[in-house]
Amino acid sequence: MEEQVQHILNQIPLRHDWASYLTFLGIFQGFFLSGILFLRAKSNSALYFLAWTFLVQSLIFLDNFSCYTGLMKYAIYLNDSSEPLVLLIGPLFYFFVYQLLRRKSIPIKQKAIHFLVPLLYAISQIPFYLAPLSVKVNAYLGAYFRNMERATVPESMDYTYHIFKDRFHLMVLASFLTYTIFCGVLVWKERKRILAYPANKKKAKYQFTRNSVLILLMLFVLVFTVFYRFEDDAGDHYISLFNTLITFSATALILIESRFFEKSWVADKYETLKGESLSFARIEEAVSQNAYFLKEKASLKDLAETLGTSPNLLSKTINLETGGRFNDYINQKRVETLKSRLLASEYAHLTIEAIGETVGFSSKSTLYEAFKKYTGHSPAAFVKLHSTNKSS
Repeated sequence: MEEQVQHILNQIPLRHDWASYLTFLGIFQGFFLSGILFLRAKSNSALYFLAWTFLVQSLIFLDNFSCYTGLMKYAIYLNDSSEPLVLLIGPLFYFFVYQLLRRKSIPIKQKAIHFLVPLLYAISQIPFYLAPLSVKVNAYLGAYFRNMERATVPESMDYTYHIFKDRFHLMVLASFLTYTIFCGVLVWKERKRILAYPANKKKAKYQFTRNSVLILLMLFVLVFTVFYRFEDDAGDHYISLFNTLITFSATALILIESRFFEKSWVADKYETLKGESLSFARIEEAVSQNAYFLKEKASLKDLAETLGTSPNLLSKTINLETGGRFNDYINQKRVETLKSRLLASEYAHLTIEAIGETVGFSSKSTLYEAFKKYTGHSPAAFVKLHSTNKSS
C-alpha cells in the first residue's frame, strides 16, 4: 500500500505559473509584515491582533500554494491541516477592529467563545489527521487532480469526520459573514459617535476600519463566488491572489502612515539647510492660529509643511525654546485648553475622555499622563479641587 501511495505521489505534476508566483509573493510579504507588527505591537493591542491575522492568513495560503503547485506531495501528511485556521480569521480581525475603535481589550472569557468553533472543528478532524496517508492522498487528488488514480484505503477507515468536513465551506461563509456584521456594527457605532461629537478626532481610525470591513465583505463575496463556481478547492488560487493584493496594500498603507518619513535616520537630528532660520514667535503664531494644536493630526511634519521649513529645524527651535519635544509643546497647550473646558458648563454633559478628544487627545492614557505632568493632578482631581474652592 505504501508503494502504491508513493507511486501516485510521483505522478502528481508540479505547476508553476503567474498565479503561483504572485501567491508566493503574498505569502512571503504576509510573514514579513506579521513579523514587523509583532516586533512593534504590545500584547493585546490592535496591531497585535492584526499581526496574528496576517500570520494566520500566510499559513493558510502557504497550504493553498503547496496544493496548487503540487508541492503538497512532498508533505502530504499536512494536507488540509490549515482548515481550522481559516475559521480563526474572522475572530482575529474582529479583535483588531474592536481594540482599535474601543481602545480596550475583550475579556478573556469572551475571547474564548470566539475560538470555540475553530477548536471544535479541529477536534472533529482528528480522525483525518491521524488517518493513513492513502486517505490524505485521495482527499488531495479529489480536490486538485480528480482524474488521477486513487490510493487503496483500509476498509476499517472511519469517515465520520466528513460530517463536519463536508460542511466546511458553509462554516467558512458563515464565519466571514458573522464577523463582517460584528465589525460593521462597531464601525457604525463609531460613525454615530463621530456625528454626535463633530470635534471627535478619531476619524482616521474610523475610515481605516470602515475600509477594512469593506475589504472583509469583498473577501466574503469572493469566497462565496469561488465556492459556488468550483468544486472542492479548485478555485482557491483566486482567493490567494486577492490575499496578495490585500497584503501589499496593507504594507503600503502602514509604511505611508508610519513615522519613517517624518524622522531622518540618515541626517543628524538637527541638520538643516545652510542659512535656514525659524523664529519661535512664528511657530507660536502658526500653532495658535485656528487652534492648530487642537487637531488630532497635529504633527511635526504637517506643521513644518505649513511653515515651509524642515521638520528638523522646527524640532530644534521648539527644543531650544521650551526644552521639550514637539509633542510636549502641543500637549501642554492642549492641557491648558482642557483645564478651562473641564470647568465650563457647556462641556458638563461630556465625559473627561470626550472633552479630551475635543482638544486633540485621541488616547486616554496620553490625556491622563499629560494632564498629570502639567498640573500635578488627574483631571477628576482637578475638577474636584476647583469645585471645592468655588463652594468655599
